[in-house]
Amino acid sequence: QVQLVESGGGLVQAGGSLSLSCAASGSILSIIHMAWYRQAPGKQRELVAAVASSGTANYPDSVKGRFIISRDNAKNTVYLQMNNLKPEDTAVYYCKLVIQSQPSLSPNNYWGQGTQVTVSS
Repeated sequence: QVQLVESGGGLVQAGGSLSLSCAASGSILSIIHMAWYRQAPGKQRELVAAVASSGTANYPDSVKGRFIISRDNAKNTVYLQMNNLKPEDTAVYYCKLVIQSQPSLSPNNYWGQGTQVTVSS
């Protein structure tokens, strides 16, 4: 069994910064992939940042240059630093980790509980 716990988020004015973290615990052999998604009201969930086990990160154009994803493999934690936030960044943010629990099992996707980020204009 694997659990993810998100922290961070909150309310910030446009131009401000926030940071999120997502810590995994439980039966973890390896974390293959880590990512952050967001979902605004009435919209589909979208990818905002991802980082592979190699450390290679990728971002959509909407957040490139403003958001930074990082991972601490020793702590099984992924972070999202969000800078120069805009009102359109307002959404519930979710972490998603691809985790292999045992050598004999295929990796599974695990989602965090979600955390609200609100950016006021």
